[in-house]
Amino acid sequence: MKILLLCSAFNGLTQRVWTELREDGHTLDVRLAGSEDGVRRAVAGAEPDLVLCPFLKDRVPEDVWRRHRVVVLHPGPMGDRGPSSLDWAITEDLPVWGVTALQAIEEMDAGPIWGTRTFAMPREADGPARKSAVYNGPVTEAAVELAREVVAKAADPAFVPQPLVEGAPGVIGRLRPTMTQADRTFSWADPTTHVLRRIRAADGAPGVRTVLAGVELLAYDAIPGEALPGEPGTIAARRHGSVLVRTGDGAVWIGHAKVPRGIKLPTTAVLGELLAGVPESLDHPITQGPSHGPREIGYRRVGDVGVVRADLYNGAMSAGQGHRLAAVLRHAVAQDTKVLVFEAGETFSNGIHLNVAEAAAHPAAESWRNINAINDVCRELITCTHQLVVAAIGGNAGAGGVMLALGADRVVAAAGSVFNPHYRSMGLTGSEYWTYVLPRRVGIREAERLTSDCLPVGTAEALRIGLVDEVLTGTRAEFDAAVLDLAARLAADPDLPTQLAAKQAGRTADEQRRPLEAYRIQELAEMSRDMFDDRHGYAGERHAFVTKARKDEPGSVLALPRQRDEHSVRVVAV
Repeated sequence: MKILLLCSAFNGLTQRVWTELREDGHTLDVRLAGSEDGVRRAVAGAEPDLVLCPFLKDRVPEDVWRRHRVVVLHPGPMGDRGPSSLDWAITEDLPVWGVTALQAIEEMDAGPIWGTRTFAMPREADGPARKSAVYNGPVTEAAVELAREVVAKAADPAFVPQPLVEGAPGVIGRLRPTMTQADRTFSWADPTTHVLRRIRAADGAPGVRTVLAGVELLAYDAIPGEALPGEPGTIAARRHGSVLVRTGDGAVWIGHAKVPRGIKLPTTAVLGELLAGVPESLDHPITQGPSHGPREIGYRRVGDVGVVRADLYNGAMSAGQGHRLAAVLRHAVAQDTKVLVFEAGETFSNGIHLNVAEAAAHPAAESWRNINAINDVCRELITCTHQLVVAAIGGNAGAGGVMLALGADRVVAAAGSVFNPHYRSMGLTGSEYWTYVLPRRVGIREAERLTSDCLPVGTAEALRIGLVDEVLTGTRAEFDAAVLDLAARLAADPDLPTQLAAKQAGRTADEQRRPLEAYRIQELAEMSRDMFDDRHGYAGERHAFVTKARKDEPGSVLALPRQRDEHSVRVVAV
């Protein structure tokens, strides 16, 4: 079937739908639309069998939905209408939510129903779920199921969508207004759970307006902390970019913030000198005990398995985080464990921290520090030869984050993860030893295709081409448990010594053929031109990404293989 994906942005959900429907054999175009006129321009000239909208903020004009079958995937159960669906669901602590496929008509989100899914609203171990976790988890899974159902129904000439009937069984939603900052407001004297819920309902965007250290800002990335005596709203401590703010019955760590018209940064970077005198709360990452605060990076041991976890906000790794992660990995590889698991949080990794680089006094120099720190992390994984290294990709990965995982011996991915193993959309040629780790997994021709076409890769394709070794289904908790079980079985394998001996011999042979440092030097020579000479527009791409500026004209076609241009980083056989 010829399908047009019409969207406001080619976000993670849209990429997931695109990869899954392509895998099913359908022909897809992706076009952006930023207004009603943008929708018209996007659809103009296209003659699709179906227009599917996985993520569309704008109304579909009547002349478009009368001419084409347009189906919108709305992140709410039947009857729910409005642009702040998940925000209201989390704020009101609703137990059940859903996704509905509905036909576009004059009134947004009120058209005939093509299908629906409901699910129990997830919770995190420390409180309410973040909006991003709900959207990237059960909402995305339900949307993919519905996309397939819609395509199947669109192929059936006898299918007729059912009109929405208020009060009918299964219609549990209602019309809700756009949530404003007045709806999100809270007092620091409120209970911790209430504060958490308000901030997590706005996490990612738009954040919640509040005041810290006398500065009006938007707060994100909230984690409960230990109760300390003092006035609610005052800052008790700081750690790794977060600040601990007292609440009515405890405290909350605020990891990220931004001032109006600013960019989102670690909260300590936003408040700067205003935190003078606030004590640093130290947390050693090498511990088996519980963490009383934001432990972004940590190590634990489970029998013969060592586990390094990097739970970085949105998968972005700053230079400081890279240095700390490399230090923890050095500790991990020095242990007498047999298997080392490297895992991450909701997003596996997206490479360098573009926001921190953009906010620096010298963005190019900060980018350079950043890429070198991540390279140090990659080197620790690649050169670990007396342990079997397993990379556990439990969420999406992009750019250097994909290459980071490929430094492991075994790459295991959660079903539904999406990979973007390329750099060019950000004006970079890339590093993270990609010219070594990528071709040894997928071959030179496939490596050149992946880094030139700049297309998302789903887990089915990743498994087929050798980008990953195994795909595991289930919830995130089930995935983490399955990876640990796999690692324990690998550690107990009587053939492990033979495997490790072969690994050591292979690394030695590769080093003699071409030293690992040579790959790094060649890649960084090109990256220095990208970052300091800005030969491919990295500065502008970075600024557009950080400020959420629209780079593509509404109606432009995306997700089509781009013509390959010459580049100076060679893919070398090993």
